[in-house]
Amino acid sequence: MLKTIFKYPTNILGLILVVLLIALFAGCQQEQAEDQLFLEDGSIKPRVITTVSPITSIVEAVGGERITLKGIVPEGVNSHTFDPPPSTAIAFSNADIIFLNGLYLEEPALDMALKNKREESKMVLLGNRTLEKPNWIYDFSFPEAQGVPNPHLWTDPILALEYALIVYEELSTLDPLGETYYQSNYKNFEARILALDSQIKIAVLSIPEGNRKLLTYHDSFPYFAKRYGFIVIAAVQPSDFTEPSAREVAQLIDQVRLEKVPAIFGSNAFPSPVMSQIAQETEISFVDDLRDDDLPGGQGDIGHSYLGLMVENVRTIVMALGGDAQGLQYVDTSPIFEGKSQVIYP
Repeated sequence: MLKTIFKYPTNILGLILVVLLIALFAGCQQEQAEDQLFLEDGSIKPRVITTVSPITSIVEAVGGERITLKGIVPEGVNSHTFDPPPSTAIAFSNADIIFLNGLYLEEPALDMALKNKREESKMVLLGNRTLEKPNWIYDFSFPEAQGVPNPHLWTDPILALEYALIVYEELSTLDPLGETYYQSNYKNFEARILALDSQIKIAVLSIPEGNRKLLTYHDSFPYFAKRYGFIVIAAVQPSDFTEPSAREVAQLIDQVRLEKVPAIFGSNAFPSPVMSQIAQETEISFVDDLRDDDLPGGQGDIGHSYLGLMVENVRTIVMALGGDAQGLQYVDTSPIFEGKSQVIYP
């Protein structure tokens, strides 16, 4: 009888103890997180929000450990149509500065940011700042009649370097005590970009001139093509991001035969049976692992960076078109800054 009487109080005491321990642990975690917001000079780390992974990586390369950084567009989704969940509004409201690509890439995210950011926080559209309107590219999936340019500027490393310069300037304005640190990181990134650019040029020259043609599924590479002397003969995905019609596919097949390209390129984020059909009917190679804005590997891997993305894409293109990509192994894709990455990828 006594056992029955004291059984329940004992269980309740145990439960209370567990709850207290959990609360204590959570408090320690929160305190640790709050401590991480402060820098050694006593200033508070700028809270930075970005969108697609290449931009997140570029911002981290410059901001390093002096900023708290969170990307909001998951890899493997269509960044043109991605609609952030309602919880993202909190991140925008807490941000000190928000970096977007702009050029109409992330319209749902832009709309949410405008509605939820604090009045004093700044929003920076990197693509709009980098390229003036006369230099915008309109093409297959982004016809000029719709007024929306191709927004994938970062596939040209020199334009990506301009992104980094803007990030350095904006972070230095927001956090003047960190200007020297941001400048050092920017200079390191600049050196890496120039080395990458040089190796890409060497690799492209090894491709037979008649093979320097690109047919891709997602229309991501016009700025890359313009810099390195490729001709983009077509992009399969229509401007409304659906699948092409049977008639359009037949036209693409005829064009591939006419151009005599050795390979066509699909996207790891946009799998499509249409590409396999085109490759089968034209008896050419179909390379389906080209990346648009998905960084290679996982967070913490050496190549999980903008530089790693470009190296992997260029290696894929060059080898499929009959060139030599060995020089790309000398491009350093490791972190730009010393210390541990603290970026949050969704």
